[in-house]
Order: sequence, then structure tokens, then C-alpha cells
Amino acid sequence: MSCTIEKVLADAKALVERLKEHDNAAEALIEQTTALNKRVEAMKQYQEDIQELNEVARHRPRSTLVMGIQQENRQIRDLQQENKELRTSLEEHQSALELIMSKYREQMFRLLMASKKDDPVMVTKLKEQHSKELQVHVDKINEMATVMRKAIEIDEQRLFKEQERIVQLESTVVLQKPLLTFHLMTR
Repeated sequence: MSCTIEKVLADAKALVERLKEHDNAAEALIEQTTALNKRVEAMKQYQEDIQELNEVARHRPRSTLVMGIQQENRQIRDLQQENKELRTSLEEHQSALELIMSKYREQMFRLLMASKKDDPVMVTKLKEQHSKELQVHVDKINEMATVMRKAIEIDEQRLFKEQERIVQLESTVVLQKPLLTFHLMTR
């Protein structure tokens, strides 16, 4: 097998293009995470509004409370599913990055082996240039992965708090049912 510098450069260029594609995909994931974060903030605001309304109108019918709880449960399940999808996507991107890095190392090894016959200064410059470009992409992807992990962590904490709140509301509904029945019977 003869390995030419042109082939190695073409392979390295293809790897850089793949990195750019993965970088774009990671940016799309960040946008999705941002949208998810906004959605969670909206749910938090919704929860606060519901709490204020409940304090103002304590004697709401039980069916209304149950419907509200069911809607929140659906939203929480949707958010949990989105979190799972984001985690899966993040893992896929990390494995793709590992594959690209292994291919890059393999190409660099071939380039070095071919360079024994060619000009070592030129080969070194090419290697440094490609290493810097690749490192920039790796750093960006790692930074994005860290941001996504933190966003997932925050989302899970918020979901846990909201689930606790739902359990509290459900127990409040159960406790208020006898009071409501008693109140209706005394009229």
C-alpha cells in the first residue's frame, strides 16, 4: 500500500469536514437545550401562577385541580423524554468525536511514516496545523458537552422539584375532598 501525502491530506481534510458537521450538530443541540431551558422556565412561571391562583380561589372544584395535575404530569413526561433524547444525542456525538480522533491519529501516523522519505519540516508544519485545528474543534465539543450535561442536571433538579410539588398538590386535593364534601353537605 502506498500512502501519499495528497491522500493523507485529503483524508485529513475529510476528517476536518466531519468535525465541522459534528460541530454544527452540537450547536443544534445547544439550541435545543436552550429551548428546553426556556420551556422549563415557562413551566416554573406557570407553577407560580397556579399557586397564586390557588391561594386566591381556595374553593376550586376537585376536577379542575386533577385536570391541572394531569396536564403537568404530561409536561413532565415530555421533558423527561426530551432529556433522554438529549443525553443519547450527546453520547452519539462523543462517540463520533472519539472515532474521528482515532482516524486522525491513524492518518497522522501514516503521514509520519510517509514523511521519512519526504521533507520533515513540511510534514511537521502540516501536523501542527491539523493538530491545532482539531484541538479547537475538540475543545468546542467538550465545552458544549459540559454545558449540555449541566443543563440536563439543572432540568432534572427542576423536574424533581416539580414532581414533589405535584405530589403535594395531589395530597392536598385528597385532603380537601372530605372538606369540600362536608362544606357541600352543610349548605
